[in-house]
Amino acid sequence: MDDLSSYIENNRDRFISLSDRVWEYAETRFAEHNSVDLLVSAFEEEGFTVERGIGNIPTAFVATYGSGGPVIALLGEYDALAGLSQNPVPHRDEREKTGNGHGCGHNLLGVGSLAAAFAVKQAIVSGEVQGTIRFYGCPAEEGGAGKTFMVQRGVFDDVDAAITWHPAMMNSVFTFNVLARSMIIFKFQGISAHAAANPFNGRSALDAVELMNVGANYLREHIVPEARMHYVITDGGGISPNVVPATASSLYYVRAPRTAEVKEIEERLFDVARGAALMTGTEVEIIFHSGTSNLLLNETLEERLYHNLVKVGSIPFDESDEKFAAEIANSFVKGGGDMLSQITAGIGRGVAQEIKEKIGGKVLNDEPLPYFRVNKALSGSTDVGDVSWIVPTAQLATSCSALGTAMHSWQLVAQGGMSIGHKGMLHAAKVMALTTADLLKDPQFLADVKAEFAAKIAEDPYVSPLPPNAPLPTELETPDQH
Repeated sequence: MDDLSSYIENNRDRFISLSDRVWEYAETRFAEHNSVDLLVSAFEEEGFTVERGIGNIPTAFVATYGSGGPVIALLGEYDALAGLSQNPVPHRDEREKTGNGHGCGHNLLGVGSLAAAFAVKQAIVSGEVQGTIRFYGCPAEEGGAGKTFMVQRGVFDDVDAAITWHPAMMNSVFTFNVLARSMIIFKFQGISAHAAANPFNGRSALDAVELMNVGANYLREHIVPEARMHYVITDGGGISPNVVPATASSLYYVRAPRTAEVKEIEERLFDVARGAALMTGTEVEIIFHSGTSNLLLNETLEERLYHNLVKVGSIPFDESDEKFAAEIANSFVKGGGDMLSQITAGIGRGVAQEIKEKIGGKVLNDEPLPYFRVNKALSGSTDVGDVSWIVPTAQLATSCSALGTAMHSWQLVAQGGMSIGHKGMLHAAKVMALTTADLLKDPQFLADVKAEFAAKIAEDPYVSPLPPNAPLPTELETPDQH
């Protein structure tokens, strides 16, 4: 299967060009139309059959090659973040004021999975493997939970296994969990009045928002320690202090290690909102926006991903990459936490020390880290979680940024548009292609992956974080961040 890596290397310029164009488009959740057109055209030129608008989601698609079973999915993303416009230089330099940027590296994520799919297609054509490869174009990971809606609408139901990856600052496998999450909008309706002449006739929606936030702060003591609640006021009721605000709104995230725990906290938060409305004589509308599940990990698939990560070896960063990364590192806020710190805090001291020694004084992690398993969930969330409860799923991480780079930062945007990100992307494509080919050619391996999945689901069935027939979030109501 060395031909798979050779194919990706021989076509590196094509994949880098695609990634850079998605990077330049920098389209946000559910509005990734140019990015989708670009990727769909590439798949069609390669001979894949493409179905657009899957799950009745305009910027979701599936590209298929091959026939029969097994069916292996590669997941791709391509949405950017608002307000992170940045040129590919190691200092703050906006491409356009208040523009978007790929602050989570999804331009790399989507094209890396595409490259793996193209490589596996060659193995199907040559007869080395048999079955079907699918690339799922998944929109709106950032705040829109696109995959969760795709899961609810059944688009993964006939898939045997799924592989994905994420740009990171390390070469490893996702052996750790994340928090389940829900997003809820609270809209309060009151009565407007002149705040000086007749405030007694008014009912302040802003008072209700503020009282709800006070109640939520008191609730924090009485939820599981790993849980998180955070919010923003999306409508403060206007800009005139002498008018009692008739409308006001807030948006809450609720996170916890399990979907069931999120739902329990949600119900208590709903009571807090209703209490705030009662205290202020207002009414509250509670709108469920979106949600994601924690991950159902598949160790059998993770271990094969790691095996192939070691097989592919080190990322060939050069002196210019090291210099760029060093300049990026100089821009970091000192003393802040990062993902690597979260991970090493959640594993045994010996493995953590081994990881630190492996990294040493490097600014770029070019080698695979030791295999490790984290015993706690990281504080972020991802809609890959919902896919993992429907089909056996594993995730890879490769170095696409300097050690210490924060997600959702201009520093990550910069590195995603130059050679550091490009090299990490191609590395991930090679590892995913090898693992996908293993699933297609080794029935026992796939059977073991599915057996582990079936055993875990039997003990702990999937509970969707979405209400039945949940509508897709609208663009205006879809915030950033995960």
